[in-house]
Amino acid sequence: MDSSFKGILYPARLPTFNRLAAPESVAHLVQWFWIPEWDIEPGRTSRQHLIAYPASNLVVQLDDVVFSGPTTRAAYRDLNDHGWAVGALLRPAAVPVFTENPGSLRDAEVVLPLEDLHRSVARAMNAAAQAMNAPDGGARRERAVDAFVSWLDSLDYVPSEDALLANRIMDTIASDPEVVRIEDVAARLAVSGRTLQRIATKYIGLTPSVLIRRRRLQDAAERARLDPSSDLADIAAELGYADHAHLTNDFQKYLGFTPSTYRRAVGS
Repeated sequence: MDSSFKGILYPARLPTFNRLAAPESVAHLVQWFWIPEWDIEPGRTSRQHLIAYPASNLVVQLDDVVFSGPTTRAAYRDLNDHGWAVGALLRPAAVPVFTENPGSLRDAEVVLPLEDLHRSVARAMNAAAQAMNAPDGGARRERAVDAFVSWLDSLDYVPSEDALLANRIMDTIASDPEVVRIEDVAARLAVSGRTLQRIATKYIGLTPSVLIRRRRLQDAAERARLDPSSDLADIAAELGYADHAHLTNDFQKYLGFTPSTYRRAVGS
């Protein structure tokens, strides 16, 4: 599984964090599984800052299961005490299983009554304290993903052609840095711009232009973090920004700080 921390603004501050590939049987429904585990000193908090992927997540937590809709801005989570989560970054084709209108859940989450899923995943993780104190080489994480996959398989859900097209839209935007306009996506998939807008709204809850902007912002943050000597104006040009000022405006608008400020914070 790709160990990239793209989307995570300060990887060095992470607790134990793993991404596991989705097995072939659910690869049309799940991009990957992600599992953080933490054990924070009493009275302390670990704040995790994210430029979340523009997709929905289904997350099994200690006490419940939540469906998180797509995000439109940087977010953070405060971790304390000890715990774990087992999340599935959902592909667009999976979204209709959980909501008919993902746009209504932008920057929000809802608790779902999925007791069977929670029970099987929690059993696999063996409770946070035991898992943290008895390292098992990651076997508990693999068991948790297996339980998650078995639950998804049990749904017998067959995505529509439109749902699978939504997957291809997301894949095209996420994987091709030369895609900088809606027209680029439409040309690669041989569909109209109107179709792109309709499918993205129905299955992702965000417009194609927002998806493109998020990919560029994630790429820019990762480049700034991994290559501190690179020129920010060069990064802006390579990622399709009109100039350095437009990159800075995007950082300021969606993250609340400039690329230079972020680079200094990462370095410290």
